Amino acid sequence: MADQLIRATAADGGIRVVGAITTRLTEEARQRHKLSYVATAALGRTMAAGLLLSSSMKKEGSRVNINVRGNGPLGQILVDAGLDGTVRGYVSNPGVELPPNNKGKLDVGGAVGPDGYLYVLRDIGYGFPYSSTVELVSGEIGDDVASYLVTSEQTPSALLLGVFVGAQGVTAAGGLLLQVLPKAARDECLISLLESRIAHLSGFTPLLRGGKSLTEIMEQLLGDLSLSIIPEVQMVRFHCGCSFNRVLGALKMLGEAELQDMIEQDEGAEATCEFCGEVYQATESHLSQLIADLKAEFS
Repeated sequence: MADQLIRATAADGGIRVVGAITTRLTEEARQRHKLSYVATAALGRTMAAGLLLSSSMKKEGSRVNINVRGNGPLGQILVDAGLDGTVRGYVSNPGVELPPNNKGKLDVGGAVGPDGYLYVLRDIGYGFPYSSTVELVSGEIGDDVASYLVTSEQTPSALLLGVFVGAQGVTAAGGLLLQVLPKAARDECLISLLESRIAHLSGFTPLLRGGKSLTEIMEQLLGDLSLSIIPEVQMVRFHCGCSFNRVLGALKMLGEAELQDMIEQDEGAEATCEFCGEVYQATESHLSQLIADLKAEFS
């Protein structure tokens, strides 16, 4: 099934629902960054969370950055996701691997670490990004992002995230976000009902692996609560806006002396994009042209 995102409402507009399938983009990230099993699960969950959070933004060009910094061996997780359905991300230590946790699953919480912080920055396109910081709850990503939504946005939320990765790569990944909006937030019976149903789910990726579509999963959870699925399906994908021209622009900012040293010492320069792993090579002639451009600008 193609990577996609769909939106819905339930309980007469009192519940907002967003679901995403991110299998292919997570596999692309795994291959680009040469991720271990547990690193794939951690980054895949965070990328799905980024897409789900950005889906509620309104202005074209809006983006969300999620930065997870725990005390585990995985190091930092950084994800950038946009309203346009694009996402990119990386982890500091992609080769980290851990034994399964006591439930026999990939130990994302152990890799991320239970102590640390989750940083969320929302750029809504007006030049004044909104940032928020919360302490990690478990390091499992889903719990941590849900805690952010409750703490920073005062929105009761449930977030299901999952990545299934085996010997052949990622075969299922995605997430489901349910939010109780202000008009229904005081309905304790409704909130209890949602909590009960979510608790009885076997997980998100088992449903995908069992052949369930996003709409079928939503129907299973909320079909009797006036579920209304918005017909528009948004395609989502791994995409990084880096380019060779941007690399040259960054090198140019180093100045004439540093560029000349690169020519003499290294016979060129190499730059790797952390977000996508793309490697760019700048030759001596490229660097010489940058020096010439700098001299022309200041002549």
